[in-house]
Order: sequence, then C-alpha cells, then structure tokens
Amino acid sequence: MQTTFTEEQLKDPGIARSNDILRSCVHCGFCTATCPTYQVLGDELDSPRGRIYLIKDMLENERVPDEKTVKHIDRCLSCLACMTTCPSGVHYMHLVDHAREYIEDKYRRPWSDRALRWILARILPYPTRFRLALLGAKFGRPLARVMPDARLRAMLEMAPKTIPPVSRNDDPQSFFPQSRTRMRVALMTGCAQRALNTDINDATIRLLTRLGCEVVVAKGAGCCGALTHHMGKTAESHATAARNIRAWTAEMDGKGLDAIVINTSGCGTTVKDYGHMFRNEALADDAARVSGLAMDVSEVLMKLDLPQGADKAMTVAYHAACSLQHGQQIKTYPKDLLKKAGFKVVEPADSHLCCGSAGTYNLMQPEISKQLKDRKVQTLEAKSPDIIAAGNIGCMMQIGSGTDVPIVHTVELLDWATGGPQPPAMTAEGKRAPEIPILR
Repeated sequence: MQTTFTEEQLKDPGIARSNDILRSCVHCGFCTATCPTYQVLGDELDSPRGRIYLIKDMLENERVPDEKTVKHIDRCLSCLACMTTCPSGVHYMHLVDHAREYIEDKYRRPWSDRALRWILARILPYPTRFRLALLGAKFGRPLARVMPDARLRAMLEMAPKTIPPVSRNDDPQSFFPQSRTRMRVALMTGCAQRALNTDINDATIRLLTRLGCEVVVAKGAGCCGALTHHMGKTAESHATAARNIRAWTAEMDGKGLDAIVINTSGCGTTVKDYGHMFRNEALADDAARVSGLAMDVSEVLMKLDLPQGADKAMTVAYHAACSLQHGQQIKTYPKDLLKKAGFKVVEPADSHLCCGSAGTYNLMQPEISKQLKDRKVQTLEAKSPDIIAAGNIGCMMQIGSGTDVPIVHTVELLDWATGGPQPPAMTAEGKRAPEIPILR
C-alpha cells in the first residue's frame, strides 16, 4: 500500500511504525475470510482491510476522527485472526492499537461512552474493586431487562451466580517444588481472574510445583495493562505494565527466573509485547527482558515432563482463545497436553473464529458479541463434549454464560489428571471440593 506521510510526520515513532505496517499491506483481502465482525456484519469497513483504509486516511491527514471511523475501529475485536491469515505479514495489532490511542487523544466520545470506559478502566484491573462491582451487579441482575442501554444490561448479566472467596495464594510469596527444583518461575496472577475464578491460579501453582517448579508471586505485579491498552489509554496501561516490569526484573536480578508464567492468554499477548510498547522509553531494556521470558503456561508445561495419563473416558472440547492461537501463535500445545493426560480432545467447527469476549468487547459491543457467542456455543455443543476447556478467563466467562456444559481452564484438567482435585466447575453446583489443599 502506498502511503504519503511527510518527513515531519515520520519523526513520530508511532506514525513511523504504522507507516511500515500500512506499506506491507497488498489489499489482497485474505483477512476478510477470517474476520469475525466481517462474517457477522458483511461490511467491508468492518474487516481488517476496510479498517486499514480508515486508519491510513485518519493518520495521514491528521484529521479528527469522525463517528464513522470510530464506530468501525471500535467494532474490531483485536482477535488477530487476520494476522494468522495474512500472507504479507501485516502487523495489524500494532496498527489498530496506534489508531485507538490516536482516537482516545483526538476524539470526544458521547458522555455515556466516556463514562462507561472510565468505569471499566477503574474497576476491571483492580480485583477488590471488581469484586465489589460484581457483588453490586449480582443484586442488580433482576433489573437487567429494564435497562435502556444494552451495555448496562451486559454488565449486569456478566455477574456470576457465585463470587469465589479471595485466594491468599495470590499474595506475594513463594511456593516450593514437591521434588527437585527444575525451574524458578514467576506466576502472573492477573486482575479480573482473581475476582472471577481463583481456581485457575490455585491449580497452576499445584501443577507447577508438582512438576518441579518454584513458583514466585512477585510483590508489586498485577494487571498486565491490556484492558486499558486496548481502549487507547496509553498512559494508564503503561503505568500498570511498568509496575510488572519492575517487579519481575527485581526477581530476575535477584534469585533469577527461568520464565514468567501467564495462564490468561489475553495477558500473555500483551506481556510478550512489552518490548514494543516500551521501545522508546527508559524501561525499554527491562521490558524486552520481560517479554523474552514471558510464556503461556502451556509453553512451560511442554518443557516439563507431564506424566502420561491413563484414558479418562472423557471428551474435552478445546476452545482455542484468539489471543493464544493468533496473538501468540500457540495452536497445538494445550491439545497435546490434554491428550497426554488421557483426555479425548475435539475441536469445534470454525475454531479460528472469536467467541466474542475480547477483553471488554462483550460489555461495549454486546449485540455483536452475543452473535459470536451463540455461534461458538453451537459449534462446541455440536461435538457433544463432557467438558469444555479454554486457556483464557474471558472466553470461559463468555462461553459459560451460554451453555450448561461445564467449562474449565486447561490447567485445571491437567492438575486433576496429575493428582490434584477435580475442578469445582465439574462438581455438583460448582462447589469447591473439601479436599482441595490450602497451598499456603
């Protein structure tokens, strides 16, 4: 694609990066075949190619974004299926992130949009605040049907029936291996996951220590910054990410780390991009070091010797989170691990398409999100699974709200298969089994 940025414009590192990305696009349209919003809406401007044209025009002409442009950029899930499909290697993620930052800086949204985005940015990344919000939403759910704004209805409806108690395993501390130490790793405990489902981190710690890892929860680490990053709120996302970088580099420079383990794939995609996010800042070197050590939990488990499990006589429908299969290009590891543990693994049709969760997308674009959720649930249930497994809490909440098939994190099944407790989602009424050990 030909671009006409001036030399003065190209002095801006963000513009220079976007220019390189735009120039790599050859208009082929392969991306439209795998774009979920294009599949649902059928509008060229709701495809990556269409959005690329809008972004190019907006940035080149330095114009204030109009409502039309903002609407189509906002509708992007950032599922990154287009990057998997693109034969030219167009790095759409960096381009759309830059566009969102530009829109956040130049465009004045309607007050209701500004209020909603402000609330989400100040609640979701903070586990305690999020817990309180979920408690309020739980009591407000009966009022969801009378809410005039679909986004407010979606916020009330997302509240789980039960809010898990705080897990003290998420506090800064170290968990030592049950056998000889093979790796020393830092576990990213996250933010929303700590409020929505504490079983995931607990299972991860049990599994890793069982396989010979010392697991460190670093003091000062928290939200990865993805939620605000994808809203274009760069200052907020970088402040959050910087705290993680400092926390993890302190461990790296202290007793050392072999990996930074992330069990929420949306966070993993962002942490692995810290090197790019901070490339022009003082933390550039440390950010690159952190990105270099960041691994999805499935990557770490592939380095360890997961025991061969006996046949479990259980069919697991594996949902591939977009941030894992497209953002990190990890496609087979979770399935390989589940098979080795003794589960029969099946995949739904169109497994490359998003479930519609996409961070805060299901709250800000509920109509489109619901269509994608219904499609995903239908294809998963068509496989008649005993259970659904995924590697991202957002996907689990989204899919779980549309099906009665139990849905758990991949590590919960692997923990169970190697001596841990049965995942609570698989027990009667989702109750936590009394034999679950307290790790601390």
